[in-house]
Amino acid sequence: MYRILLILLTTLGIPFIGMAKESCSTKHECIEMRNWDLGVAIGWGQKTNPLKDFDDIPVFFIPTVAYYGERWFFDNGNIGYSLTEQEHFSVNLVTSYSLDRAYFYRWDPSNIFLDRSSQTATSFTERPALSSEPEPVFNSLESRHFAVLGGVEAFIYSQLGTIRLAYSHDMFSVHSGSEAQIKWTYGWNVNRWILDLSLVLDWKSQNVVDYYYGIRPSENAYWSQKYQASSGWNKGAEVTARYILTDNWDLLLAVRYTQIANEIAASPLLDEDYSSTYFVGAAYRF
Repeated sequence: MYRILLILLTTLGIPFIGMAKESCSTKHECIEMRNWDLGVAIGWGQKTNPLKDFDDIPVFFIPTVAYYGERWFFDNGNIGYSLTEQEHFSVNLVTSYSLDRAYFYRWDPSNIFLDRSSQTATSFTERPALSSEPEPVFNSLESRHFAVLGGVEAFIYSQLGTIRLAYSHDMFSVHSGSEAQIKWTYGWNVNRWILDLSLVLDWKSQNVVDYYYGIRPSENAYWSQKYQASSGWNKGAEVTARYILTDNWDLLLAVRYTQIANEIAASPLLDEDYSSTYFVGAAYRF
């Protein structure tokens, strides 16, 4: 018995878990239930870091670790429980970890298990200017702590693709914020090629935005008062292409582009109003 993973080996970027109901067209789309699925992608890639004076994040190795039982599942550090699975929809309880912290810490889990990603655009809207104030200068940034989110996700399956609706909340009062997602995914299988396209809307509450992108008094007393965070929607696109070489090896290309919400991009901590990720390499499934 198998379940398709909507999040493939390296659909880089929020680590939410998903399962589709269609039958598997190839072995490479499926995880066998009650068996660990282990793999690693080796290659070259890079994740844009929009924070001021922070380096972009290189990507060389991307592991995948997953286990699916009748109800419980584990996928790249996230734990979930299936409440119901029907022909045209399913509902799960899920945990995940915050993605925004990845910009502050090189070894954040979301820089290791890069579950989302997409394409660098040739143009993007200009970041709104806060004022004609001089360029802000910051002292050392305070820690932005790791946050575990818990919530519910629902999948709607149709011939036009799969829609994921999700809502999650901070489980341990790190920032007491909430996040939500609307994601549409469509896949194609052509001979040995497996292609997936996703369009994504990610909502972040004011508490999430303020915790990660707000200015602390110790960092800059003036801008801690000047910048007032508010909730916003990030918009993104993800493309993953795999070419099956053998039962264990694939060639892999994954790209992602995220347009950061104006409410977040207005923070003096950010230099850019977008983030992109790309990865090209070979993936091995044990």
